[in-house]
Amino acid sequence: MPGSQSVQPSRFTRRNFLIGSGTTAAALALYSGEIARHEVDIVHRPIAITNLPAAFNGYRIVQLSDIHLDEYTEPFFLERIISKVNTLNPDLVLLTGDFVTHGSITFIAGKYAAHRCAEIIATLTAPLRFGILGNHDVAVDAPMVVEALSSRGTPVLVNRYLPIERNGDRLWLCGVDDPGQSTPDLDLALPTKPDGPVILMAHEPDYADTVMAHPRGHLVDLMLSGHSHGGQIRLPFLGPLILPPLGEKYPEGHYRFNRMQLYVNRGIGTVGLPLRLNCPPEITVITLQSA
Repeated sequence: MPGSQSVQPSRFTRRNFLIGSGTTAAALALYSGEIARHEVDIVHRPIAITNLPAAFNGYRIVQLSDIHLDEYTEPFFLERIISKVNTLNPDLVLLTGDFVTHGSITFIAGKYAAHRCAEIIATLTAPLRFGILGNHDVAVDAPMVVEALSSRGTPVLVNRYLPIERNGDRLWLCGVDDPGQSTPDLDLALPTKPDGPVILMAHEPDYADTVMAHPRGHLVDLMLSGHSHGGQIRLPFLGPLILPPLGEKYPEGHYRFNRMQLYVNRGIGTVGLPLRLNCPPEITVITLQSA
């Protein structure tokens, strides 16, 4: 017909496919690396403890893990995390290892990173804070990391326990050396006859099986771990893509083993690649309750 225009069918070529795929991949990498990696999830988790002393009912513990300064956790991001924790007004902050990164290729060397991390952590306003070592801390230099933290007011529990007292009641806080890179010793880390609930910090969550098999394992009420980062990248129907040794069985969240409970924090930082997808960095707020 006069004046009519022919409409050409669109052509889906290999070149268009590659351009579209590349654009999508670039956008996803930008989102995972610069946006999702900095979108912090504050997880509120009530934990019921049998025979919890009345003085600790409602006791608030913030758990942080896997900071990995400076690859790829920037100092400004850790400062933001600490600021958020301070607004939560916890009674106790527990840091479950990997303050630095072994094999970091960024400009901050291991020693400087440990001291810079300790300086930022020292701005926490909670009445009490304690840490343990992770596999990266041991691989970099365990005594150096311990000294950096302890000299700035963050005691590190390496196969040790101590009481936390409140209004005449107590709970027992315990920490083992890193199960993946060092020599954890539950005989030293757990009290023989605790007169209150027992909280154990162990960096690798799959170590829970070893705790349960230990003669004193039945005394542990709550174990706190990190290490797995939740997998960092989680795809629908597939779950976490890559999990580290001793972080494969219990990758994130809350688990129960008869009396003992386990909580696995997804961590603040990343390793390998500075990417997170469907697996945001986590601040855990644990509120103890009577069972």
